[in-house]
Amino acid sequence: MHNMVPEQSRMGRAALNWTIDRLSHETGVSRNTIARLEKGDKVNQSTLNVIRLALENAGVIFIDENGEGPGVRLRKP
Repeated sequence: MHNMVPEQSRMGRAALNWTIDRLSHETGVSRNTIARLEKGDKVNQSTLNVIRLALENAGVIFIDENGEGPGVRLRKP
């Protein structure tokens, strides 16, 4: 599992139409911690893993840096 960058958390939430509150509910991670992550502050690797896993389980596919920048897309239903 590669690291998730703050923009990917925001993009993943947007793709799912999830608020920070919804992501907090789905992960058990406080909304303040999610907001800090998405602002670019450091958070624990285990917290990143929990958030990424929740987004992946909801259908987000993380696209690694390939010269064009990291991103996300949704899995086909």
